[in-house]
Amino acid sequence: MPLTSTDWIVIVGYLLVNLLIGLYYRRRASGNTEEFFISGRDVSWWLAGTSMVATTFAADTPLLVCGLVARQGIAGNWIWWGSCVGGMMTVFFFARYWRRAEVLTDVQLVELRYGGKPAAFLRGFKAIYLGLFMNCFILGWVTQAMVSIITVLLGPVIAQGRVLQVSVGGHVFQHTLGDPRYTSVLICIFILIPFTGLYTFIGGLWGVLVTDLFQFALKMTMIIVLAWVAVSKIGGMQALQMHLQVIENNVRATGVQTSDPIAFLPDFHLGLTTNALWTLPVLTFIVYLGMQWWLAWYPGAEPGGGGYVAQRMFSAKDEKNSLGATLWFNIAHYALRPWPWVITGLVAMVVYSPNGGLHPSAAFVQNPEQGYVMVLRDYLPPALRGLMVAAFLAAFMSTIGTQLNWGSSYLVNDLYKRFFVRGADEKHYVMISKIFTVLLVLGSGYTAMQLTSINQGWQLVLNIGFGTGAVYILRWYWWRINAWSEISAMAVAAAVTIALSRISLTGNNALVYAKTALITGLITTIAWLIATFVTKPESQQTLVGFYKRVHPTVYGWKHIARLVPELPEVRDLAGNTFNWVMGVILVYGCLFGIGKLVFQQWAWGIFLLLLAAVAGYLIFWDLSRRGWATLSGTTVPAGRAGTPASKFTET
Repeated sequence: MPLTSTDWIVIVGYLLVNLLIGLYYRRRASGNTEEFFISGRDVSWWLAGTSMVATTFAADTPLLVCGLVARQGIAGNWIWWGSCVGGMMTVFFFARYWRRAEVLTDVQLVELRYGGKPAAFLRGFKAIYLGLFMNCFILGWVTQAMVSIITVLLGPVIAQGRVLQVSVGGHVFQHTLGDPRYTSVLICIFILIPFTGLYTFIGGLWGVLVTDLFQFALKMTMIIVLAWVAVSKIGGMQALQMHLQVIENNVRATGVQTSDPIAFLPDFHLGLTTNALWTLPVLTFIVYLGMQWWLAWYPGAEPGGGGYVAQRMFSAKDEKNSLGATLWFNIAHYALRPWPWVITGLVAMVVYSPNGGLHPSAAFVQNPEQGYVMVLRDYLPPALRGLMVAAFLAAFMSTIGTQLNWGSSYLVNDLYKRFFVRGADEKHYVMISKIFTVLLVLGSGYTAMQLTSINQGWQLVLNIGFGTGAVYILRWYWWRINAWSEISAMAVAAAVTIALSRISLTGNNALVYAKTALITGLITTIAWLIATFVTKPESQQTLVGFYKRVHPTVYGWKHIARLVPELPEVRDLAGNTFNWVMGVILVYGCLFGIGKLVFQQWAWGIFLLLLAAVAGYLIFWDLSRRGWATLSGTTVPAGRAGTPASKFTET
């Protein structure tokens, strides 16, 4: 894919815009740590929500979806579609609580909810685990995906002898390269990550939020353009479906069981333990939709909210904006964004599949994730290539920028400021924040160099989180949860995961994951429940302080509520549950309605979108009559609510 002078101008222009945004917010971000990490709690819902979507649109996500479609069909996307149920629970049950807590990081909540040395240990451990180790794993994983993208894109421009040819102003410049993959690693480590660290270092979260907005608009535009162009090149949507049918028939002729690759749900007729192509094992689907969203911890989809999603909630102007941001994030993340990726993944199957593809490719068989970039390389017109490269840079940099800011917030607020240097002025902590950002840039570069070990480590980290999610949900709703509940859940989940990694379970990767998740979840849940009841509850002082500050629904806190009679009892469980169910219908109605329209099934598409519209209206109606995110229809500062009890009861 030869890059012309126009392509280079577009790429350099994109980088300059990001840098200018960071410079624009330099003075505001340098004031104090609240400005640097949570934008002074002054962010509107649309900006905070869009930033959440941009962050979860990393360089690896289009490749991940392409690989899922190639192996499991569209139904393979339930690995992340199922998390929508938990995401909507965060919107209506937890977004307001997070904003009321007025913490700087979600880890800081540990010492509001729990007390004593166990809470201090848990806060420090999670700061290091999430801010350093988990952060570096995520950065390494995302960088690995970007390396694959650059490697595929550089392939056609590397001539015999590995010479890079670049045309600028009619002149051809040549530069001898080493191994393309090694060159790609160097580009990421020494150019892209440090550049992202620079505008994050300068602009703080304000710089990250506004660059996310710019980057998201660019990314969404270009993935839609790519999907449109790719489908047009192979003859349109009907031709796409016809080619997929040919490939399916060819595979069945070899005796391999298959399902319809464009089916939205797994084939339930194939049984619980099938190894069929282009479908999910039913047991895996049950785990994804019925358990994973509330039982498993996953970056960006934590039960009850957490991580950079919680950071955006903290940064919102008020509870209403916090709820609105999280609602917009879930709609855009699950309903609006997937289909351009899915369609391009199907085009990759049609073009590169060895089972009757238009241009069979051994590279696609070995690594179907790269099919997305291969479609870009082979089908996108030269005039759009620079923009598409910039879009991938945006996907990479939006995630890197958030991870750097989010990770340094843990290391500063929950480690350095909490355990090492207390009482310093805000400018000191802002400077330390910038130093930690630089250190994370260096750490992420080192981690990215260890690519062979990162994949195994990433899978291990994901499995370790299974079984802990229920604690993160119940700590808001049940006074009896204590620090040992969280500590035991994390420790047992890690131990069981390591033990199961030494045991061979039967089935394909998806089925093995489901079996592992069920075993880990069951053992971990039993363990933390036992730990909760055999250890002392948190002190009355700690529980009362948390109740006053967050003001959760009274169910599960009744004896604490009696100790603070000046606060009205909140009884909003039924209303929140109603909105939660409507929210799930809203997102899945939009998701599958759009999908049906894409495949020209007009009646079903219109029906599902109308169903989603009704659900959306009911949410708006219920929140409006109850004052949206505030307790009385007006903003109530955290810990100082004081409206009549009738305002908090269901009507």
